[in-house]
Amino acid sequence: MIKFAICDDEPVMAQEIADQLSEYMNEEHITSYCVNSFSDGRSLLESGCDFDVIFLDIQMEQPNGLETAKILRQHKNHCLLIFVTVLKECVFDAFEVEAFDYLVKPLDSGHFKRTMDRMIKSIRQRETKSIVVRRGTSCDVILLAEIVYCEVQGRKIYIHQSNGKITDYYDKLDDLEQRMDERFFRCHRSYLVNIEYVRGCNTGQVILSQGDKIPVSRLRERDLTQALLRYMKERAF
Repeated sequence: MIKFAICDDEPVMAQEIADQLSEYMNEEHITSYCVNSFSDGRSLLESGCDFDVIFLDIQMEQPNGLETAKILRQHKNHCLLIFVTVLKECVFDAFEVEAFDYLVKPLDSGHFKRTMDRMIKSIRQRETKSIVVRRGTSCDVILLAEIVYCEVQGRKIYIHQSNGKITDYYDKLDDLEQRMDERFFRCHRSYLVNIEYVRGCNTGQVILSQGDKIPVSRLRERDLTQALLRYMKERAF
């Protein structure tokens, strides 16, 4: 499921983006996606911003598009940002918030298609994203999608994978967390869990799809529950 958001205070432009997006996805035979529209940056931010791609107008009431993007990045949101605006001179400001692309109004269908081609490619690469774990003179390449959870014991990290394999190596969990993407949640100071494998949370424990249970700290239990609810809502589409 690819989750899109359109944030533009002009209903006509928001509809045009939605129409071009729908046309592209139909042509590419991509059916697993959803689109949510917002008329200002505040309502977008209040939604929780659980999106893969956000089409974001720059000229809006406060917070404008650039300010909204900065807030997203400050909150470690790694979605793909595509600015849509009449202001060509703002292109350099887009680099500051790591924008994926910059579309100028009125929309050019050719440019829109090229942006979508690159965007779909980037999202598909996410599915094969991996980390390299060094163990002495050897190393292992582990797909993030196959990691169920990671735990630290002493100076060692143990990576538990969906196939039952456990890879251990010397590192700090803080450093490993920086290498992960938004799928991973720090549920405890000693545990990092892949939200895609979480099936519930009860009495201080995270229940995983394979029946395992790992601890969740009291201070992080509410945030984990919210992340889990967003994930289950996504699966309902």
